[in-house]
Amino acid sequence: MWGETMIKPEGELKVSFGYQCNGNRGSSFEVSNGYEILPEIRKNSSFSCLSGAALSANATLANTNICKGLIGAEILPSLDSPNSFRKVPSSPNLSRLDILSSSLQSSMSNLSCSPSPPSDNDSYLLKPMSAPSRSEGFLNAMEVQVAGGAAGEDRVQAVCSEENGWLFCAIYDGFNGRDAADFLAGTLYETIMLYFKLLGCESKQDFSRASDSLYLDRCCQYILDDSTIYEEKLTSRIHNNKDSCFDHINKNGSSAKEELSCDSIQHGVLDSFQRALSQAENDFLYMVEQEMEDRPDLVSVGSCVLVVLLHGNDLYTLNLGDSRAVLATYGKGDEMSGNERLKAIQLTDSHTVDNEVEKTQLLHDHPDDPMTIVAGKVKGKLKVTRAFGVGYLKKKKLNDALMGILRVRNLISPPYISTQPSLNVHRISKSDCFVIVGSDGLFDFFSNDEAVKLVHSYILSNPSGDPAKFLLEQLVERAADCAGFTLEELMNIPAGRRRKYHDDVTVIVIMLGTNQRTSKASTCM
Repeated sequence: MWGETMIKPEGELKVSFGYQCNGNRGSSFEVSNGYEILPEIRKNSSFSCLSGAALSANATLANTNICKGLIGAEILPSLDSPNSFRKVPSSPNLSRLDILSSSLQSSMSNLSCSPSPPSDNDSYLLKPMSAPSRSEGFLNAMEVQVAGGAAGEDRVQAVCSEENGWLFCAIYDGFNGRDAADFLAGTLYETIMLYFKLLGCESKQDFSRASDSLYLDRCCQYILDDSTIYEEKLTSRIHNNKDSCFDHINKNGSSAKEELSCDSIQHGVLDSFQRALSQAENDFLYMVEQEMEDRPDLVSVGSCVLVVLLHGNDLYTLNLGDSRAVLATYGKGDEMSGNERLKAIQLTDSHTVDNEVEKTQLLHDHPDDPMTIVAGKVKGKLKVTRAFGVGYLKKKKLNDALMGILRVRNLISPPYISTQPSLNVHRISKSDCFVIVGSDGLFDFFSNDEAVKLVHSYILSNPSGDPAKFLLEQLVERAADCAGFTLEELMNIPAGRRRKYHDDVTVIVIMLGTNQRTSKASTCM
């Protein structure tokens, strides 16, 4: 890929991938070690490239058994430990989700933020989908590029559409097993895309109800059909309350009643995130209930969730747990040279009992349970206050499946772990340089400021290097030093035992704009 890593022996670095936008599809490219080096930057995108790397500390099974092994056997082998992106059609292939159809039918009405039970018009939710036309999805693209992988109990995904300038990244930090993270890696992206499709359909209906004007109908189609035009025409006004995204409609004689603020697009995206996560949670716990007689351990399996979507100049985040997205930016008027003025801004909340806000809310939600927090953990079990899965802390029925000391005593008022995510949207400015997306294993050793300074100094001295891999190298050196080992001694400790010294760590570095960036990301077609 981008040069030799310091981490030895071979294979310890489980995931390493990079991607650079290509602004000129017709141009030639170099080929190095089988990888295409893309020479140009797409000028209409808000990001230029990204790098991802992950290192395992936990010993886990080769494949998950959730869904009777289907998720592991049919989906994950194509995601495990990639070294490059690959092109795939943009349409979600929901045939892999047919196994969930009974769950979808039985649970749709139970989701607080999900649509009503499927009707004939919603049958696409339960059936394989063919490739959509450009107007069927919010994130329109005929082709996307995908990378993903597994390291210990961490899972990572990245999906990019150069055609329309959007980027989706996700880190699933599993615990007590890899099944929840595997389930998310196998299904959540497609579920989100499904709800984005629904968002596009709802937007069309809103436009149709707003006016019978043929011009308005054409304008709606125009916006939904071309995300690039959407970027250029709409996002420049998204934070201007005085302007509507459809001011150009009014200039052509339409009523002010037909204005639709771009804020509604933002709300729609965040709502789609939440709906998709609720759907995934419901489906996962449904399957846990079906299989817990044979595998009672599934009731304790869970995962943190961090999703980042860069669309136009908007950077959306969904967070559940203690993974983080940290923005590196300059203050207004600061010179973009030297790292002394570069600031780290955490875009996500940390959902742990160490967060006083989370702790206070948890205690407030369980006033009759004096044992809500025991030894600094929720019911003495988890540091995180919000997570995907971990059904035994959410349902008494699932807790009862556990035996002996594994069972939580006095489960008075479940659920104790929330699945309500923190949602945020940040408008990217010219001062924003890059975003570090990482599981909590990274921040066990580095503060936000330290991580940002390390990446920035590395980019300045190694403009064609790999900042994500560099962060991992620095982390392992610090972990070895803290444990009193040499780097080689630490890396020779087998996975499982090495968890005593550092967690699974997954890092993605997204370079924003076209100036501050690495210049050698690679992709293999």
